[in-house]
Amino acid sequence: MVFDPEQLGSSFYDLLITQYPHLSPGRPIPWTAGPSHADASPLAAVPHGTTILAVRYAGGVVIAGDRRATEGYQISGRRIEKVYKVDDWSAMAIAGAAGPCLDMVRLFQTELEHYEKLEGTPLSVDGKANKLAQMVKGNLPAAFQGLIVIPLFAGFDARQREGRIFKYDIAGGRYEETDYHATGSGGKDAKTAIKQYYKSGLNEHEAIGLAVEALCNAAEEDVATGGPDPNRGIYPTVKTVSAAGIVDVPSERIAPFYAAFLEKRRER
Repeated sequence: MVFDPEQLGSSFYDLLITQYPHLSPGRPIPWTAGPSHADASPLAAVPHGTTILAVRYAGGVVIAGDRRATEGYQISGRRIEKVYKVDDWSAMAIAGAAGPCLDMVRLFQTELEHYEKLEGTPLSVDGKANKLAQMVKGNLPAAFQGLIVIPLFAGFDARQREGRIFKYDIAGGRYEETDYHATGSGGKDAKTAIKQYYKSGLNEHEAIGLAVEALCNAAEEDVATGGPDPNRGIYPTVKTVSAAGIVDVPSERIAPFYAAFLEKRRER
């Protein structure tokens, strides 16, 4: 196959899947199981990330995730990162099979950097959301084998001067949420908590508190979701996406919200 940069344009992802398909994420994983190991799928030992969420506030989006990864009924990691900066104005969170999830994060980061270098301008928020949908769709063959990747994308739209949230299904369907969304094994419980307290026009402080409380509620109901662990210094990963860019919320700021959550539980 002859490499034609003009035909491929400025998409690193298109270059990868056309010129180097064997390196692209989403390709089927071959494996065989002997007669006495019919249930011994290697996917049983694949670490999985769990609960992620995003909450919109006046001026941006809070995007967050718990820190636990599981392998079946075991905890495989207590400090996994599920929320990543992908460029100066957008971030994504990952739920699903940890390895393919991290591959998609790195590929998405490279795609946006590659596009900006060639075009001299970043993709629009809608363009980024569409590009991520293309990558999720490309992972479909692996998803059928259990290596599912479900991202959550948040970007600051400089034209509209607001934060935006996009969710996805395993087939690459892209859907915009106007207020909030949560997914992963504890997503339903997190979303229920957010729905109970969410109101339009939240400020950043309130949105962070709501995100932390939602993750704590999910951890109470879902065994695969890890709650804060002050003894180990483990707290959810929380980032804000706004006109100021992508900002990490430090543990020192998250801890009081967890303390308030525990106090509320005691009062009840």
